[in-house]
Parts: sequence; structure tokens; C-alpha cells
Amino acid sequence: MKRLFALVFFALLPVSGWAADAAQPAEQDLIRPAGDSDLSEFLWIKRPIVVFADTDADPRFHQQMEMLRDGLAMLEERDVVVLTDTDPSARAPLRQKLRPRGFALVVIDKDGGVKLRKPTPWSVRELTRTIDKMPTREQEVRERRGLN
Repeated sequence: MKRLFALVFFALLPVSGWAADAAQPAEQDLIRPAGDSDLSEFLWIKRPIVVFADTDADPRFHQQMEMLRDGLAMLEERDVVVLTDTDPSARAPLRQKLRPRGFALVVIDKDGGVKLRKPTPWSVRELTRTIDKMPTREQEVRERRGLN
């Protein structure tokens, strides 16, 4: 009986690991290169956070990306998509529209408006506090609670 129990336990152990992995937001879904992305594709769907740097070797860029990766669940809860651009010579549409100088963090709300620009990395806690104060986010919270 003990052998059967051990066999069943070890057989089901990997399944519980897969379930835990499925609960975590996939990084590739939330963090992606800006490329030819257009902000209109996220209008009323996602809140883009755009991280710019003049090179992917910029320590501020690495620090910001590490902080964002550590808080993926909090970002996913707020419908955030992170777009990165580390190649100024590519002259991507987002870079031309937002005109960053060196490292820049830009938070855009679902309505398409730029809500925050920062020349230094920000923690996910600071970002989510800023997002939670936006009228569109407050409306979402009210709707989820059934107050509207």
C-alpha cells in the first residue's frame, strides 16, 4: 500500500508544478519589443508601459526590466503590456511619437493618454499605485466590485 501511495504521489507531483506555472503570467505575453507596435492597437484594451534606452546594455534598462519581471502578476491584474525599445537608430513609430531622450519610462492609460514619464527606473509598486489612481482603473475596480 505504501508503494502504491508513493507511486501515485510521485506521478502527480509534476502535474501540480504545471498548474502552478499556468497560474503565473507568461513573460512573453506581457513584455515584448515595441517593434512596429502602434498605440492604437492597445486603445481601451491594455495599458502600455514603454521602456526606452539607447542600448540594451544600459544598467537602468536592466534594473527596470528586472523590477517589472518581479511584479508580472500585479501588472497583469492591471491590464499592462510592457513594450521595450533599445534601438534609437531603428526610428520605431513609438520612439518617434514619444520622443525619449536616453532612458525613459512612459506609462500610457487605456484611453491612449500619456500619464507618466520618468527618466529613472520605477518599482512595480510605484507604477501600480500610479495606475490605481487613474480614472479608468478606478472605474474598473468599481465595476468588478459591482458598485456600478
